[in-house]
Amino acid sequence: MAKRDYYDVLGVTKSASKDEIKKAYRKLALKYHPDKTKGDKSSEEKFKEASEAYHILSDEKRKTNYDQFGHAAFEGAGGQGFGGFDTSSFSDIFEDFFSDFGGGQTRRSSNRGNDLRYDVNINLEEAYRGLEKNVKYTTYKKCSSCLGSGAAKGSKPIKCNYCSGRGKVRTNQGFFTIQQTCPQCNGYGETIGDPCKVCSGNGKTQGSENVTVKIPKGVDDGTRIRLSGKGEAGSKGGSSGDLYLFISINNHNIFKRSEENLYYELPISFSNAALGTTVEVPSIDGGKSKIKIPAGTQHGKQFRLKGKGMPALRRSIFGDLYIRVITQVPSSLSKRQKEILEEFNEIETNKPDPVIKSFFEKAKKFWKSS
Repeated sequence: MAKRDYYDVLGVTKSASKDEIKKAYRKLALKYHPDKTKGDKSSEEKFKEASEAYHILSDEKRKTNYDQFGHAAFEGAGGQGFGGFDTSSFSDIFEDFFSDFGGGQTRRSSNRGNDLRYDVNINLEEAYRGLEKNVKYTTYKKCSSCLGSGAAKGSKPIKCNYCSGRGKVRTNQGFFTIQQTCPQCNGYGETIGDPCKVCSGNGKTQGSENVTVKIPKGVDDGTRIRLSGKGEAGSKGGSSGDLYLFISINNHNIFKRSEENLYYELPISFSNAALGTTVEVPSIDGGKSKIKIPAGTQHGKQFRLKGKGMPALRRSIFGDLYIRVITQVPSSLSKRQKEILEEFNEIETNKPDPVIKSFFEKAKKFWKSS
């Protein structure tokens, strides 16, 4: 059977760049790799076909010969043929995606320190203004004796002779090259002949840490602040992890918050609701604002004070303050209050409220029809 054109195999054009060729092969290799297809002969042949095409087109010299002479450039006594190529020529792309395959999975070791979490509770006023807060926590810090290397003073880590300092070793199993973490140095690429006595060769010791963090105005429940490099120190000279501060806002005794807007309920007497009044109300900045309650204000009426809410995080705008009127009906009356209300009730009976009158007229019609 005649061989397919290598460009058709990879699904690229002759003008494709080296990165485009590599990307196309990677896609096919992930799809047809035998470790994923588990014995499917058709997929195995497609994988070999794609690998052969990549072997030729990924090398400038071989690609030029193929463009000039086609498959004939690699056949006969003068040709190399696919069977003769070295699997190490695939090491660059295998390292990129070999860990995606189910079999022969590569373990990528890292000596970076762990990330840490710290919960910070603040009140609503602090969230409004923003603040600087000192955070104290316990973590693993770089060893002051060996400066994180893990080796005793006067000595240095030694390059691992088993993996030549790479931290990983390769073994050939037929067509495939399997890459694994070096069993001697556990992926670090070096060994310590004389470990530091203070940290036992780990390069880090436990201690307390103090950092001052600026909490910006406008933070809300669940806001996360990342402090780069303030987490746990890495092992044997590795980089430190990060510290994440999670903000939570304590409940306020007046204000309720929804994103940048604030809300609260304003209790007023039913006489003020009926006659109207002007009241001073609190705002989150500690100041006061005057609002006019018009005569006849109904229970549940809502007023808005624009720009009196919370600042938007990292933006120069503010939310609004919403005030909902709650009309308070007295649960106990003095003798004089009762006399006045009874007099008012007599007048109201002779001249009922239009809304109340309309409702009971509808109710009477309903009772008659049912």
